[in-house]
Amino acid sequence: MSADAFDGNMYHREVAFCRVYSLESKEKLEKLFLKNRISYFIEWQDKPLLQRMFAKNNNKEKSFFTIRINEADVPKARELVQGIESVKIHKMDHGE
Repeated sequence: MSADAFDGNMYHREVAFCRVYSLESKEKLEKLFLKNRISYFIEWQDKPLLQRMFAKNNNKEKSFFTIRINEADVPKARELVQGIESVKIHKMDHGE
């Protein structure tokens, strides 16, 4: 058996970057990330019925999406998503 050799590079982890509340904004965000070479993972989640019924805005969509990206891409991604409607960026605990 051989041991894995590491070159000493720091490997970053995946973090929950934002939530997207409309399909249109999700598609816009995907195109933006692809264009800027930011890898991402999308978690599709259903909103509970009561949350949809009592939503403050008129967004009654059944689903929302959590976008996960590499921690190293967070600063660049923050700049890119500014101004996109229906996107809420998660607050990061490590001072970013």
